[in-house]
Amino acid sequence: MPGKLFIVPTPVGNLGDMTPRAVEVLREASLILAEDTRTSAVLMKHFGIATPMASHHKYNEHQPLDPILDRIEAGESIALVSDAGTPGISDPGFLLSRECRRRGLPVETLPGPTAFVPALVNSGLPCDKFFFEGFLPPKKGRASRLEFLAELPVSFIIYESPLRVLRTLQHLAEACGADRPASVSREISKLHETTHRGTLDELSEYFTANQARGEIVIIVAGKQRPGSESRRHRNKYKDDADEEI
Repeated sequence: MPGKLFIVPTPVGNLGDMTPRAVEVLREASLILAEDTRTSAVLMKHFGIATPMASHHKYNEHQPLDPILDRIEAGESIALVSDAGTPGISDPGFLLSRECRRRGLPVETLPGPTAFVPALVNSGLPCDKFFFEGFLPPKKGRASRLEFLAELPVSFIIYESPLRVLRTLQHLAEACGADRPASVSREISKLHETTHRGTLDELSEYFTANQARGEIVIIVAGKQRPGSESRRHRNKYKDDADEEI
């Protein structure tokens, strides 16, 4: 009987966000594949997890996965973690999951932390529908992605490093318009967590005067279509009327 690949989210900041189930899975696994074993070693030590670890990161995830898959097929359970958050979301994980599916091996993903969800909800921007972009291309293809994002009718999400956040906000202001509402969240669930809200122009001014630090999530409002606000109001009144019937 085959084992299983467990995809295990880890805290993006506060270690209190680690679930008891995640700890149990990591303790009982035969092997933990970690994006950076040094980073994950701190987490494992904190929770008393002594399971052996091996590296699985963006520089080696394209190497043959047969040795891992063979172990799962032979009945072992293997857990995959990233440095923070849910593996596969802007982190390694998709390729291993895909190869398990191709071999018919079971994959189970535990629910848990990911940075963009609290940043989106905390932004105060519409979050009933949204688009996750992740990291923008640093150079080639960047302008075309910005043009695409600028036309989206829903809020969209960008991950960025503190060193590039100002440049990205300025590029977004050029593509979307300086008055487009947005928010910038940093250090989600950590001691110095902050969220700054305003227009893209206002946020650019703020981060010109204040050096960004920590992991950054940018949320930008979708493009408003002419008359979209009035249509939403009409639909709301219609929904309210339907509820009264």
